[in-house]
Amino acid sequence: MTDSPPWADLFGHPEPYPEQADGIDAAIDAADDGGFLALEGACGTGKTMLALTAGLDRVRDPDSGFERVFVLTSVKQQLRQFETDLRAMNENLPDDYDPVSGLTLVGKADVCPYARENRGGIDRENVYERCEGLRERTRNLVGDGGATTTSNLVNEARSQQVGLMDSGNAAESGPDGGADYLSVDGGPTPYRPDTEEFEETEFCPFYAGFLDDLPEDGDPAEAVPFDVTELGHVDADELVRLAAGHGSCPHSIMGALVPEVEVVIANYYHAFDPVTTGTFTGALLDDSTFVVCDEAHMLEPRVRDLVSDAVADASLRDAENELTRVVQPLSFETAGAESDDAALVRGELEDADVTVEEIEAVREFYADLRGELDRRVTAHLDRERPDWRASMRDLDDDAIPLRDPEEPGEDEITAWADREGYGERVWARAEQVGAVVKRVLDSLEEEDKRRAAPGVGRTLNAWYREGHTDFFRAVELERTFDETEPPDSWRRVYNARLTLHNCLPSEPIGDRLASFGGGVLMSATLEPMDVFREVTGLDHLAERGRPVVERTYGLSFPEENRASLAVDAPKFTHQNRGAPGEENPTRLAHLDATAAVARREGNVLVGTPSYAEATWMAQALSGRLDKPVLLDESSGDRETESLKDDFFAGDGKVLVTSLRGTLTEGVDYRGDRLSAAVVCGVPIINTAQPRTRAVITAYDRRFESGFETALTVPAVRKARQAVGRVIRGPDERGVRVLLDARYARDSWNGVREYLPEHEREEYQPVSPDMLEVALDRFESGPAASE
Repeated sequence: MTDSPPWADLFGHPEPYPEQADGIDAAIDAADDGGFLALEGACGTGKTMLALTAGLDRVRDPDSGFERVFVLTSVKQQLRQFETDLRAMNENLPDDYDPVSGLTLVGKADVCPYARENRGGIDRENVYERCEGLRERTRNLVGDGGATTTSNLVNEARSQQVGLMDSGNAAESGPDGGADYLSVDGGPTPYRPDTEEFEETEFCPFYAGFLDDLPEDGDPAEAVPFDVTELGHVDADELVRLAAGHGSCPHSIMGALVPEVEVVIANYYHAFDPVTTGTFTGALLDDSTFVVCDEAHMLEPRVRDLVSDAVADASLRDAENELTRVVQPLSFETAGAESDDAALVRGELEDADVTVEEIEAVREFYADLRGELDRRVTAHLDRERPDWRASMRDLDDDAIPLRDPEEPGEDEITAWADREGYGERVWARAEQVGAVVKRVLDSLEEEDKRRAAPGVGRTLNAWYREGHTDFFRAVELERTFDETEPPDSWRRVYNARLTLHNCLPSEPIGDRLASFGGGVLMSATLEPMDVFREVTGLDHLAERGRPVVERTYGLSFPEENRASLAVDAPKFTHQNRGAPGEENPTRLAHLDATAAVARREGNVLVGTPSYAEATWMAQALSGRLDKPVLLDESSGDRETESLKDDFFAGDGKVLVTSLRGTLTEGVDYRGDRLSAAVVCGVPIINTAQPRTRAVITAYDRRFESGFETALTVPAVRKARQAVGRVIRGPDERGVRVLLDARYARDSWNGVREYLPEHEREEYQPVSPDMLEVALDRFESGPAASE
């Protein structure tokens, strides 16, 4: 590049697009002033490299005050893209540059050696509880008054291998007669395939190995058995190989590396979940961090879930039992004699300034609250489904609002508690009581496990403290089946939760963003920017002197390579289309138009408002097309990945999915993987749900446009994400179709105004009867023969 900018050597490709260069400069300038860049860039703009380059330019400037880049994304595919771009950076750095050190954060299930291999009684379902117990027992063995040292534990675990090799015991050895080491992803570890025991106490040798490597000053970075600055980026697989191969705990090593690397790639919950930030990533939440929020159009709904809370009926039961176990030692005291357990309990209570009477009051409250929950759920089912006891297996998930969703006011549980005499003192002390109960039980009981009381106390404290406009309270009923419960009890078929929904997460989002020194919030679909700034708290930051800079980049690739059509078909609303399978003009028009696109050459993606509509569309298309039609249903990651592989393999196919699923966002349909995308309707979520109506009401009161802000704008972003999958490079060709009159022309419920200006210009309206003509014109255009 001529007159190369200061960041040019960090940029991982020969030359940036003009939009990338402008965006990098804008992000750097904003961060220098403690601000943020809000960036919408079409698919293929190179947003990932843009953000990494800007952030690392600040990190490597010794005068900037930035020490690291913290990347947040809600989509696994995008997480992989950041890893790929970071490696491209390192591969193309000048020889005199140190490699950029990076780390991907994942959950324990992804890095625990036992969970990955399903050994030691540990799998992905129980890894958190088992890990917590094993760690506690390992610490107990080596702590003050413990029976041994970490070195002895590690040597004991390693010596088992030596003994096996010396004995040649085939029953305990590997297939070649040697020691049966635990192998993770084909790589050896120093320990056996199961957890170890010391004097009949089970412990984790990997965690013991980590503790043994800790120096006396306790600096976790000193326990890392490799030099991360020489390795470039370390993903989950590499971390497990390096840590487990050494005999140390990969998850503990990951935590030790968090403050040490230049780039941390993570999920939203690593920055916004209170528990995770409090125990794992808190060191990143300061003004020396340059934050990158990718897929930022999802920031509001994802964080809304993270900053909402719930208390399950089973958790209330467990918390009540835990409180009972704490006061029991005091109940069995004899006159003039105090047991060791009773003395321990009294000491802990005195240190925490919690009285026995307070614990008993909270315990009584939890018992009565469970009784009230039982009464309300039973009454609801008797009213809505009088025959529910005879047809339990037919019950669906349900919700019981505790106030009118459209009239903010005190919820019925709080009102009930007031009537029963449970005032502020019980609600406010529940959190402190839960914390001291955990400490007592961890000391009293040999086997550590997750305690319910701290979480229950924390949530009920928030239940009483938070307001009734921005928060909505309800009882949610989730389908389960527990044969241990009485046959006539709803608990046999439902798990009930007292839920505290945060309807307006703009304040916690803005507060968290304010803790960083600056950064980039980016997506292919942020527009309208004024709405995005409102719902993410960026406007509040700007009012506090933190500048917010905006950039919107459309597709810079040749326009002749794409046909962008807004088809003026009947509005695909629930009222117009009726139930799936119903034959009417609206459904016929959408089926005809979708088939006209789908029968063209290549792979075609069809997005519908729901999975039920996707099923109808797939079945209807199968009767009209010669090419295979694949149906995406609500399923797990493995099934989705298999479906994608089928879609990409061989000749052209049609893939039908829900626009609220996972195949219309973050998936890379590069090259010839996708020739066209059709969006049927505007995927606005069901407004009958009480929680949704409460969100609309809260937005109405804050922004005076509740429905549009909370539902319409996110729905249009979903549609734009889907059609944005088609064109991702300068040589790609394809068709993008928004199928619904609301995209094509202005009307009372039209959404065309929510498209950015450049897309309104490009998506020219076309009538259904002219769709085939427009497609033929594109296919025979000058770019078709190139």
